Amino acid sequence: MIVRIWAGQVPAGRVEEFCAHLAAQVLPQLGRTDGCLGGELLRSVSEENGHRVLVVSRWRDEEALRGYAGPMWRIRPVWSEGELRYLAHPPEVTHFLQVTAPATL
Repeated sequence: MIVRIWAGQVPAGRVEEFCAHLAAQVLPQLGRTDGCLGGELLRSVSEENGHRVLVVSRWRDEEALRGYAGPMWRIRPVWSEGELRYLAHPPEVTHFLQVTAPATL
């Protein structure tokens, strides 16, 4: 399993609208994508310089990510043109391999 973290910086005053868009449009689309094992939407607590918004998704393997984001999946963030109006900068992506199962506290 590969964890993909999509990160975008959203100016103050736009985060609620952007998060609502991601929750209504992007997360359901990810859920219908072959090889996507689930995902979640996170936003930073601090509002000082805008918000950092993360979409954390889990993928079956590299083939699934390649099918979703193309051959440059390791460096290519996926976003729609309409989402750029919410972002202060183009988004970034990073990937991680799961080392342990989630802990229950």
